[in-house]
Amino acid sequence: MGKTFVEKILGAETGAIVFRKPDIILTHDNTASIKVTFNKMGGTKVADPDQLLVVLDHNAPPTDAKLANQYQTIRNFVKDQGIKKFHDVCDGICHQVMSYHAKPGMIIVGSDSHTCTAGAFNALAAGIDRTESAGIWKRGETWFRVPNTLKVTLKGNLQSGVYAKDISLWIIGMIGSDGANYMSIEFHGDGVKTLSISQRMTLANLASEMGAKNAVFPADEVLEEFLKTQTSEVLETSEVLKNGIWADKDAKYEREIEIDLDKIFPLVAAPHHVDNVKAVSEVQGIKLNQGLIGTCTNGRLEDLGIAAKILKGKKVADGFQLLVIPASREIYLEAMEKGYIKSFINSGASVLAVSCGPCLGTGQGIPADGYTVISTANRNFKGRMGNKEAQIYLASPACVAFSAIAGEITDPRGKAFNDKFPYPKAQSSTVDIEPDDNRKEKGVWNYSDVDNLNTDQMFAGNLTYQVLSSDPAAIMPHLFVDFDENFVKKVQAGDVIIAGENFGCGSSREHPAVGLAHAGIKAVIVKSVNRIFYRSSVNQGLPIIVLPEVVDAYKQGDKVFVDMENGSIKINEKEFKFAPLPKELMAIFEMKGLVNWMKEN
Repeated sequence: MGKTFVEKILGAETGAIVFRKPDIILTHDNTASIKVTFNKMGGTKVADPDQLLVVLDHNAPPTDAKLANQYQTIRNFVKDQGIKKFHDVCDGICHQVMSYHAKPGMIIVGSDSHTCTAGAFNALAAGIDRTESAGIWKRGETWFRVPNTLKVTLKGNLQSGVYAKDISLWIIGMIGSDGANYMSIEFHGDGVKTLSISQRMTLANLASEMGAKNAVFPADEVLEEFLKTQTSEVLETSEVLKNGIWADKDAKYEREIEIDLDKIFPLVAAPHHVDNVKAVSEVQGIKLNQGLIGTCTNGRLEDLGIAAKILKGKKVADGFQLLVIPASREIYLEAMEKGYIKSFINSGASVLAVSCGPCLGTGQGIPADGYTVISTANRNFKGRMGNKEAQIYLASPACVAFSAIAGEITDPRGKAFNDKFPYPKAQSSTVDIEPDDNRKEKGVWNYSDVDNLNTDQMFAGNLTYQVLSSDPAAIMPHLFVDFDENFVKKVQAGDVIIAGENFGCGSSREHPAVGLAHAGIKAVIVKSVNRIFYRSSVNQGLPIIVLPEVVDAYKQGDKVFVDMENGSIKINEKEFKFAPLPKELMAIFEMKGLVNWMKEN
């Protein structure tokens, strides 16, 4: 039997647990918080300084003294530890900077959910949380569960006006935001050859919005030519292909889908979920207030060039605010040389410093109440850009540029179409818990009707660097406030949470898991859970139990008894069994998290 990409690179069959030493450990502004956790673990010197890649990007340049002091703490740490792969303010967004370091066959982990972007370089790249990053700093290695694999075969060529963002949204609309949960995605087919590395990075980046562990492209001639332009090293003609890893022709896949690129048309993800995918023609004419071109998803030179050519000689609509953020210093300079920046500025756009900025609601560009925004970013959860009273549509750079000129959602193809998204729409629930809606009875929080409860709802993204994840007491006043304001008022040690599908999706920020563990939550019982959130919960000593039948059986007011040691949950008198957790994980739970466990091991 042949092997998939991940089975080859991890050297084990699907389902196995292996320990490996990553080639690169990516951290960004959260390095300051990771350092605190590292010290709590007893760490003083990192195991291998050459593993670490540190990038200051999420709040660049820092917007207040507290953030500025965190940045200086990181600079001091980098110097003290002898870390050579360090990129200071405005060098670039970390996933773009990774393009200068990633190589075929590497294993890369990062304390950001979009670390999977590096799969464009034929690397195994996966997001982890801050606590786990600190643990790898100390020990040099981490565990991997070899995931099942989704094979995506691309055929044909994209039509004019259709871009990589549309391919990603097509797949997300087809399979849902949890359709590839804990899976590796492999991109195959003759259509792959038609995609630039910039386009591949967009597809790999959005794999996290499908729930995937990673996404990966082959090491081919397209990658080879790209890498030759990115390094000062002399690359032999066959070096990229020689070091590359790819699946066998007879590899076994969990699922296979085939996509004809010729049939894809411009798409958007409508508020407030990335899998709420619609044809642009379905929403064309919706009035807009703001646009964003940039981010780790679509801030590359190719993206800026597409938008600049559309905007050249034109003006953005009256009252419309267009923000443009190049993904790196090099891209900014190249865009200046090619005249793209001049086109943006002359059109009325604001070109901001290189950063993540408004994507997660930090820095400049926060939308006003009632604003409707169209963005090239990767998430459109309520509150994602820093204001839960705004609505966000996700689209390609071309769609954002045309829409900025018109002041309303506009098809990049330039005329009216009647496309309809051809697959059944993903049913992401949108539940707003009103202040008088009591979701707690008998020690159980009932969110069984809530799917895709994301980390932005659990802990607002614009607080990520104002409150360190290593300070649980400071997290508590903000925990779940934007979702259920009663939670923090009424939560008690020993409480149980029951929720629906894809619990904890979204960012890799570990604040929610830290807060829930600190609050003393006995267990979270769900239909399914986001991969990174599950790892975060283990690291914090917070048990997550995936038992859909329990969620379906529970009715508010029922008594719930959880026996972790024996693998049993009782709803009133009815018992549900689950496999007892491995001794290693139980040891982490018993010691109240990975930090305490690491001190002793």
